[in-house]
Amino acid sequence: MALLLGGLAMFGPFSIDTIFPAFPQMAAQFAADKLAMQQTISVYLGAYALMSIVHGPLSDALGRRRVILGGLVVFIAASVGCALSRDLATLLMFRALQGLSAGVGLIVGRAVIRDVLQGSDAQRLMSQVSMIFGIAPAIAPIVGGWLLGAGRWPLIFWFLAAFSLMLLVTTSAWLPETHPPQARMPLRPERLLRDYVAIALNMRFQRLAAAGAFGFAGLFLYIASAPAFVMDLLGLGEREFAWLFIPTIGGMTIGAFVSGRVAGRWSPSHQVGIGYACIGLAALGNVLYNALAPQLSVPWAVLPMSLAAFGVALVFPVITLAILDMYPRQRGSASSLQAFTQLVLNSAIAGLLSPLLSHHGLHLALGMALFAVLGWAFWRWEASVSRRFPPPSSSPTLEAGEQL
Repeated sequence: MALLLGGLAMFGPFSIDTIFPAFPQMAAQFAADKLAMQQTISVYLGAYALMSIVHGPLSDALGRRRVILGGLVVFIAASVGCALSRDLATLLMFRALQGLSAGVGLIVGRAVIRDVLQGSDAQRLMSQVSMIFGIAPAIAPIVGGWLLGAGRWPLIFWFLAAFSLMLLVTTSAWLPETHPPQARMPLRPERLLRDYVAIALNMRFQRLAAAGAFGFAGLFLYIASAPAFVMDLLGLGEREFAWLFIPTIGGMTIGAFVSGRVAGRWSPSHQVGIGYACIGLAALGNVLYNALAPQLSVPWAVLPMSLAAFGVALVFPVITLAILDMYPRQRGSASSLQAFTQLVLNSAIAGLLSPLLSHHGLHLALGMALFAVLGWAFWRWEASVSRRFPPPSSSPTLEAGEQL
């Protein structure tokens, strides 16, 4: 289950990072500048965020397996369309279609985990999936560089189509349905809207979702800025993205492993506190290095990202499971709204902040530090409220206004 769910979570990040080495080649063919090429990321993430609020409720109503298979079929078709694109407008259209389908594995996969396991067992499986998921951003740009050595940029999208086809076959064969018909919720727009309003207005959900989103945002700022950071600021080539991604995802993988090992031994609040301490130390060290170093160089410029990723991996499983446990009958909807919160922020980072900050290393470092402070502040708010007012037990169904 961990291997399968990890693979399903991987094809979304693969769609972002694999094309980074191809930016110069694509820009030359389409006569596009860096800002225009950045839109291949922001359009994808915007569509990803928009559809993320639908994947979960669809799986609550139709079953997890059916929704995942449908999303994979759409993603395969979109990847083929990207490979065949002959102008930037067409490419952006199919990138949006990729984004509409790419979140299904990650979002519905979280609900699958909580369907079958509880407590520390769920945290262990979530951590195992995070370890596999974390490999994707590390190897994706490396794979993209290798593919560029064998052909032109469309080969990257043919690879994505083939990878997704493999996932479709393995999911069809091995993924069981974890959400039986008797547990499903009717897919009625008015009920869906009412549920989303109730979840979104829940102050505890807002605190947890913001803590998770801002905690990851600093790291994502560097992921979204990877072409400028690696090739312009570090002066590396299109096949050297591994200098950024391997230390970063190495830290995330180790953090996910540690999270699985300490599940049931550390309290959730203690684990998240250590995670944010790592993120804060990484942000502080990153600012100091960028302020004092005359020229950015590896490995020193990327080591803070490794420590930040380690902290993110400690924080993520605890916050995600806390959100899912608030709504046992609407886990798909809760997962969708959490993902939507993260993705809206990521889209703004990729489309607005990254082009503004990626020209100078110190600006990127300060942006990362600001996000670290915001994430920690929301977590401290949640921790202080939970000590004074323990969260209420989850009710079997969610009615409008419940758990507010």
